[in-house]
Amino acid sequence: MLYELLLKLGLDLCVPIETKTMAGKTVHSIGGGTLIVCLADGLTKDVVEELAKGIVEWRKALAPAVDTRVVFKDTGFADDIAKTNMAAILNQAGISDVRSL
Repeated sequence: MLYELLLKLGLDLCVPIETKTMAGKTVHSIGGGTLIVCLADGLTKDVVEELAKGIVEWRKALAPAVDTRVVFKDTGFADDIAKTNMAAILNQAGISDVRSL
């Protein structure tokens, strides 16, 4: 599913991909943090805050030269509240390009 997403976004499949587990969910960093992807299910309001903080810290450590885009699976969120909270936390940290597909 990750490679299908990369193709849809027009990214080269040869870009470096790193994977970490945050809040029990798998998160991928593509291209040194230019794209961060979480395709996990079960993103409840309890998981969202810890996951968002982990993403923000990882982005800071990677220090990409361009703005980071973060992509989630729309059906991965338990409800709209969890989805809204995730976007708000990331936005407060300076990550404004948050999408759910």
